[in-house]
Amino acid sequence: MSEPVAATGTVHWIGAGLSTGSGLAALCDTADRVLLWHRTEERAEQALEGLRLNGRAVPRAYTPAALTAELAPGDVVVSMLPASEHPGLLAACVRRRAHFACSSYVSDALLERVPEAEKAGVVVLTEAGLDPGIDHLFAHDLVARARAAIGDTTPASYSLTSYCGGVPAVPNDFRYRFSWAPLGVLNALRSPARHLDDGTPTTVERPWEATRRHVVDGETFEVYPNRDSVPFVEQYGLPAAWTPRTFVRGTLRLDGWLRAWEPVFEELRTGDDARIAALAQELAARYPTTDADRDRVVLVVSLDVRAEDGRTWSGGYLLDTVGDEDDSAMARCVSRTLALGIGHILDGTLPAGLHRAAETAARSRQWLGELSRAGLHFTLRVDQGDRRG
Repeated sequence: MSEPVAATGTVHWIGAGLSTGSGLAALCDTADRVLLWHRTEERAEQALEGLRLNGRAVPRAYTPAALTAELAPGDVVVSMLPASEHPGLLAACVRRRAHFACSSYVSDALLERVPEAEKAGVVVLTEAGLDPGIDHLFAHDLVARARAAIGDTTPASYSLTSYCGGVPAVPNDFRYRFSWAPLGVLNALRSPARHLDDGTPTTVERPWEATRRHVVDGETFEVYPNRDSVPFVEQYGLPAAWTPRTFVRGTLRLDGWLRAWEPVFEELRTGDDARIAALAQELAARYPTTDADRDRVVLVVSLDVRAEDGRTWSGGYLLDTVGDEDDSAMARCVSRTLALGIGHILDGTLPAGLHRAAETAARSRQWLGELSRAGLHFTLRVDQGDRRG
């Protein structure tokens, strides 16, 4: 990878939705200058007041032209906008030789712009939030630990599951609390999911129809596959000598969610785009996110490996955190992870080009240590056995 353009210390944070939290405050401590871009300058000021950051960041009214006019080489642009906006933002960053960061998955349209970004010395940091983000860090570390114990060339089979969900801290009748745009939640459920089940690639057209029970630390949840899990076999560096039994990245919900959402599923089965958009508005009004209620984030990543010579290895990470009056759990997990990655752009330790959070075991472990010191708490379980005769 190429050497990046030297960072100026200026960060442009675009958008202040439900996932913007204390990570922005952390950047105000470490960056030389932070600008918060929102729909209007007044909305930006209100967001800063809500985050208790008055006077620590500069409010701006966002338009692509206004942002581009203020960009200097080495600035960092942080997008909290929908993923469809990212290719255009990255194009502007490449023209101005500014770095780009987001917590979203890499789209094909964004990927197309990466070569020119790398050539321009621009860092493109993606998938650096909660899911995707922390889940990647957990998976990379677990795979590295298992490889060290079993060996890359030892024939083995494995099961890797990664489930994440934002849920209400106090269960409600709906068994859910919106932590991102309701329309995005509904459209995710309308998108097919692909995973490996009993070693076979399996596509589920309606992901909720593959919901199953999943017990975490003695508590029962419901989980289902999300998006396309299969490419992450390569991304996580699982050895070619190991055969997957199960490989799934998915969504976690409270027990009883499947039953509570049946009326929603019926609409998803029959509704067109206009009806689903209207349903999203209805659900947002019926189940508003308020400052009084608290959210909970549960992320559990587990890896189980069984070698043909009888050795076994299993391990898992669990993050289970609840929001407070200062920060929702979702905003805390997303924004602090993103701020950590931005810090590594600012200190020049990320080369130019594409990064999906921390893509090596060593850097993943480093990031996990930094997140722990920043106040995100999680636990690691490792069990190793040897049944050879």
